[in-house]
Order: sequence, then C-alpha cells, then structure tokens
Amino acid sequence: MESIQAIKQRFGIIGNDPKLNRAIEKAIQVAPTDISVLVTGESGVGKESIPKIIHQLSHRKHGKYIAVNCGAIPEGTIDSELFGHEKGSFTGATSTRSGYFEVADGGTIFLDEVGELPLTTQVRLLRVLENGEFIKVGSSKVQKTNVRIVAATNVNMFEAIKKEKFREDLYYRLSTVEINLPPLRDRKDDIHLLFRKFASDFALKYKMPTIKLTDDAVNLLIKYRWNGNIRQLRNVAEQVSVLEQNRTINGVTLQNYLPNTGNNLPAVVSNSKSESDFSSEREILYKVLFDMKSDLNDLKKLTMELMKTGSISDVQKDNEHLIQKIYGEEKEEKFESEVEDLEVLSIPAHTEENEELPTNSEDKYHFAEEIEEEETLSLHDKELELIKKSLERHSGKRKLAAAELGISERTLYRKIKQFDL
Repeated sequence: MESIQAIKQRFGIIGNDPKLNRAIEKAIQVAPTDISVLVTGESGVGKESIPKIIHQLSHRKHGKYIAVNCGAIPEGTIDSELFGHEKGSFTGATSTRSGYFEVADGGTIFLDEVGELPLTTQVRLLRVLENGEFIKVGSSKVQKTNVRIVAATNVNMFEAIKKEKFREDLYYRLSTVEINLPPLRDRKDDIHLLFRKFASDFALKYKMPTIKLTDDAVNLLIKYRWNGNIRQLRNVAEQVSVLEQNRTINGVTLQNYLPNTGNNLPAVVSNSKSESDFSSEREILYKVLFDMKSDLNDLKKLTMELMKTGSISDVQKDNEHLIQKIYGEEKEEKFESEVEDLEVLSIPAHTEENEELPTNSEDKYHFAEEIEEEETLSLHDKELELIKKSLERHSGKRKLAAAELGISERTLYRKIKQFDL
C-alpha cells in the first residue's frame, strides 16, 4: 500500500493538514473494495482528487473512469446520458445510444454534484446500486453493469432529505463510506504553501519571474476566509502573477485582489424558523387582515352616506370618528380628494312620490339599492359598468354621457383614461 506522501506526490495534492491526511488515508483504505463512497465538502476544496485516487488504487484501474457533473446536465436528458436510450424513444433520438453506466462497465463512475440529481433519476441510480441493473430510456430490456460509484456533493444532504429533494435510502447507499475534505480556512498552514505552488506554476506558464509575498501579505492571506477555497486561491495567484509588474507583493497590493477583506468573520445563519416564529407571524398577518377588513367596511359606510346625501360637509359632520380612524390627521384633504373620484356615483336629492324620474336617475337609485343589498359588490366594477353603458347609449359622445352621469366632461375623460376605455 502506498504511503500518504507518495499519493500526494502522485496526484499533485499539496498540504499537511491532519484532516486532509485522514481523508486521503480513508481513500487508500477503501480503494481495493467495491464499496460506494460519498465525498463531501464545500465547493472548490478539490473533491475530484479522491475518486481518482480510489480508481487508480483499485482492481478497476485498467477499466474506464468517467466523471459526470450531474448539475451541468439538463433534467430532461440526464437519464439518457447516464443509462442510454433506444432509437425513437424521444424527439431527436435518431439512433441507439449507450449511457455512461454501460460504457464504464468494469470501471468507475464519479458522480459530481450528485445532490442535483432529479428524483426520477435517483430511483434509477438506486436500482443500479442495489443490484447492478438499469434500463435504457425507451426500452423494456433490463441490462447489467458492474460499475464502482463514487459520488461527491457540496450540499447538506440531511437538509436535502428533510426538504424531500434527495432520497434517504439513496443517501445511505451512496455513503457506505463518507470522506469529508476540510475547507481551506481550516487548513491555515497549507494556504501559503498552496499559493507558492500556484505562483510557481503561473510563472512557468507565462514565462515571467515568480511573485513573492511580504510578511504582511502572508498574514493577510492566512487570515482571509476563502469562501471559494482552493479554486479562489488559485485564481488570486493567477491574477497577481499576470497583472503586477512588481514581483514582490505587499499586503496593500494583495488586499486589492481579495473581495470583502473587511468582513471575513463567519456569520451564523439559521436556515429554519422555529414553530413559535411562524405562529407569531401568522397571528400578526391575521390581525393586519382583520384591520383591513374593518377599514374597508368603514369606507363602504362612508361611501353609502355620501351617495345618499350628496353633501360632503354633512357626511364629514356625522361620521367624524370614522374619517379620523381611516384618514388620520390629514383626513379632510384625503377624504375630499377621494370623494372627487366618487362623483360618478352621486345620487340626486329625493323626489316626490308621483314625480317621474329621468332614466339616468332611476339607474342611479337602482345601483344604490344593489349596493345596500349586496355589500360585497365592487364599486369599481359598477362605476366602470355605468360609464360603459352611458357611452354606448350616446354612441361615444362624452358630453352627453357626462350630462347623464351627472359629472363634468373633464371628470369623465379622466375616468375613461383611468379605466382604459
């Protein structure tokens, strides 16, 4: 069995962190078996190295090794990519195609970002793990495959299971052995070592002198949080190598390449709310809705009073407490401005019993009676209906329609624009 140091040299792994060494040790121990392995860790920590180690140290090393990024394949085609399809099984399937599980028979498949797999594909994958069987898309023939599966994810799998985005039985099948790679911020002693390696590689690539960091720059490098982990560190090393003329980099210069350097403290964010929080929010929402309903009923009452009396001053005098409740300190200005929009609903003074009412007055009284009988009727809809009827009756002549409705032509024009008639 090869030593951890020999494996690091062979696969280009840099660092001496105990957690990193333990992850490599587990990969070496599990490699000779056919056990399924799940590699976990944040994005950018180098999870793709572990499956390569496992494959190369296993009896399958002469077989195919296929790495599949599950998050990069569209949901509609991932079943075809993994398991293949028959000719004519779907639009565009002009020929029979072998999937990765058929091609990699006898080898290893690395399923990167396995947490992004659709639930239907997870069911198919579970069958492969349980008995090595799969069915091509559009086929009824069961096929066998002898494939070692190593998966990786940066998703919190227990949260995904809780949210029903990942099958619990599949998780336990994949994670017979789980290997976790630590984030770069937990490998303080390895950060400068990695930066020097990247700087040397880019100096060779771009044929220029290697950059060097001053002590304050090294201190800044080690204290930085590195949310993007090794991938982010590599990008910074490349940017500095290419853009800086001076090959000695101090802390001030390096700081320009590190975003959010002033806020590198970890923030604890809870992804879930307690039941009491939801209960409190629900009670507040109910209270707001009941208050809105009460205000709406008060507003309806004011509108009906205005329609009956036709006098703003009388309504203000008799309903002072309601206006104060709805409009507050600016009650008079707001109330009068909203009353102007209700001109179309104004009703003329009562007539004698034997006096004949004009057609338009009868329509208005009829409308007022409907409002009293059906409190839930929309004033907006009825107002719109009256304007439409009047315009149709007068063949679109606004002057005649305005006279019939008892409003000014200017107000009618504004209503026509408002309702987009």
